[in-house]
Amino acid sequence: MTTKPQNEESLDHSGAHGVEPSGSTVVFTDITEAPLEPLYAAAKAEVMTDAMGALVIFDGIVRNHDHGSAVRGLSYSAHPQAREYIAEVAAEVAAELDGVRLWAVHRVGPIAIGESALTVMAAAAHRGRAFDACELVADRVKARVPIWKEQELLDGSIEWVGVDTSPA
Repeated sequence: MTTKPQNEESLDHSGAHGVEPSGSTVVFTDITEAPLEPLYAAAKAEVMTDAMGALVIFDGIVRNHDHGSAVRGLSYSAHPQAREYIAEVAAEVAAELDGVRLWAVHRVGPIAIGESALTVMAAAAHRGRAFDACELVADRVKARVPIWKEQELLDGSIEWVGVDTSPA
C-alpha cells in the first residue's frame, strides 16, 4: 500500500504527521469562585495535543504567611472587567509566542490555606517555550488583572494587597 505525501498546507497543524504546531491558542481563561483543583484533569486534556511535548503548570497556592506575618485566610475580589483583562493577557502571550496553548483561571472569594488561587497551564512542543509562556501569563496576570487580596492575619488584623491596582 502506498500513500501520497501531503503538502504542509493540507495539514491541520495539530501535530499530525510529525509537523510542529504553528499559531497559538488560548484554550480557556476565567475568573471564578469555584475551586480550581477539580478542573485540572479537564484543563490538561484541553491544553494538550499530540504535538505538545511539554506542559508547564503554575499553581499559585494560598500560604500561611506573607511578609513575616502569619495568615489565617484570605479572600480575593475582582474588578467587573477582570475576565476581559485575563483573556487579554493570555491573548497577548499567545500572539508573542508561536505554538503555545494556554489555560489561565484566577479564583475569587474566600480561599483556604493550601488551595489554588491562580492556575496557568502552558503547553508547547518544547519545554522552553512552555516555561516562557507560563511565566509570562502568570506575571502579567499578577501585574495587570485588577484583583485584590484581603488577608486575615493570625493576630486578627486585616491587610489588603493590590488595592492600588487599577485597570491598565
